[in-house]
Amino acid sequence: MRDHFKHRLCLVPYLLNRIMLLRNKGWLTVLSLLSISSIIFIFHLFSLTGRPSTEWTTYLHSSPVDNCHGKLDRLADLAITYPLHYARRDIIVNPTPGIKRTSITTLHEKLFPQLQTIDMTEDLDVRLQHCKEPFILNVPLFDEHANHASHLMIGISTTLDRLDSSIMQLARWVPNTGVRLFAIIIESEQHDEIQAVAADPTKKAELQSRMRAMGMDVTLVDPLSLKDSFSQKYFSLIKIMFDHRDGNTQWIGTIDDDTFFPSIPALVSMLSKYDPQENLYIGGISEEWWSVAHYGLMGFGGAGIFLSLALAEVINENYKYCQESSRSSAGDVRIRECIFELTETKLTNERDLHQIDIHGDLSGLFESGRIPLSLHHWKPGAATTEGYDLPTMHLVWDICHDCFLQRWSFDDDLILSNGFSISQYPKQSRKGANMERMEQTWAEVASVEGSNNRGVEHSFGRTRPKS
Repeated sequence: MRDHFKHRLCLVPYLLNRIMLLRNKGWLTVLSLLSISSIIFIFHLFSLTGRPSTEWTTYLHSSPVDNCHGKLDRLADLAITYPLHYARRDIIVNPTPGIKRTSITTLHEKLFPQLQTIDMTEDLDVRLQHCKEPFILNVPLFDEHANHASHLMIGISTTLDRLDSSIMQLARWVPNTGVRLFAIIIESEQHDEIQAVAADPTKKAELQSRMRAMGMDVTLVDPLSLKDSFSQKYFSLIKIMFDHRDGNTQWIGTIDDDTFFPSIPALVSMLSKYDPQENLYIGGISEEWWSVAHYGLMGFGGAGIFLSLALAEVINENYKYCQESSRSSAGDVRIRECIFELTETKLTNERDLHQIDIHGDLSGLFESGRIPLSLHHWKPGAATTEGYDLPTMHLVWDICHDCFLQRWSFDDDLILSNGFSISQYPKQSRKGANMERMEQTWAEVASVEGSNNRGVEHSFGRTRPKS
C-alpha cells in the first residue's frame, strides 16, 4: 500500500448462517487496486434461528475448519475488476471475565496473512497460498441482566411513514430491554403548519401490532391537539408519558426519530449514577460550540433528554402554563425554558450523548474507540450526504455486545474499529500521534467570535489532524 495516507476498508456485516461476513462498502476505486480483505466473526451467542452458542462452539470444535479455502462469490457481487489482493482471517470472540474495554487495545500479532493476487474472472473457489489460524479475540464479559430498563420511558413525535421507516433502527435497541416507547403519530404536517393531519387509525394499529410483534413495548398515540406545532407536540411527550407511568418508572426521555442508542446497558449504567427522586435534567449539548453559544446550555433533543420522575412531575403540574408561555419553535428549547422558569435545576451534561451537529466525514467519531450513549443525524442528508448504515453496523453487537466500535491495533499497522472499518495507518502518521485523541475527519465548524474554544473541544476534547 502507498504509505503517505491512511487506507480505510469500511465494514458492513451480513449474516451468513453461523458467520458475520464484514464486506467492503465504499472506497472501491482505491481498494480494488490495493487489497480486499474479509473478516469472519463466529457467533458466540445466538444465531438468527435461536440456536444457542454451545451448539456453534460444539460444531466448530467437532468440524475442522479449512482456513485455506475461500469462496469469493461475495466479492464477485461487488463487480470488482482484476487484479486485486486478498486475505482472509477468522476471528472468534471470547467473552472473558476481568477484561475491561479500553480506547485502543494493542495486540502483538498481524491481523492478516500475506496478501494473495486473485483473478476474479476465474473460478471463485480459491485455495489460499497463505493462511492463518482463527484469531481468538478476548472481549469484556457481558452482564445478561444489564439490559433491564423497565424504569425508563422514551418518547418520539413523528409521522406514520417516518416511524415505519425507522423500524429497523428501533429494532436494534428497543426489543426485549424493558424500555417503554411512546410515539405521537400524525399522518403528515400541513405545509402551512396550522394543523396536523391525524394518522389513519387502521394504519396506526397495524404499525403498533407489527412493532410489538418484534418485541418492542411501544404505544402509538394521537397528539393532545392536532393544532399543536411540532415543538408543542414534542413538549407534550412529557405529559403523555407521565400520565402513563407505572410503579417502575424513574426516568422519562425524549428523542428524535433518528436517535440511536448503541447500548441500552450503557445508558442504564449512566442513569444509575443519579437519583430519580431529585430534580434532574440530563442531556447532551451540541458538539459544535457555535450551536451551544447560539442556543445555550441545554439538552439537545437529538442526543436525548432525560428527566427524573420528580422533575417530570413538576413539568406535568405546570404543563398548561409552560405550553402557553413558550414561543419557541424547538421542542428541546421548550423543555429547557419550562425547567429554568419553574426550578433551579440546571443541565447535567453527559458528553457521550451525541447530537452530531458536525458535518461531512464522521469516521473520526466512529473510529475513536468510544462507545457513544446515543447517536443522531446518522441518516443520509443529515450530518453527511450519504449517511451511515448504523443498524447494519450495529449487528456486531449481537456477537460481543459492548465491543461495538471497540478498537484493536495489530502489528501490521491495521486498526479494527469493530463494526465500522479496518484502517491502515502509515508508520509516519502513527509516529508521535496521540491515538487517544479523536481524528478530526469532519468539516471545519463555525467559529465563535471572542471564544478560545476550537469548536469541538468541550465535547470531544483535543483532536488530532486527519491522517
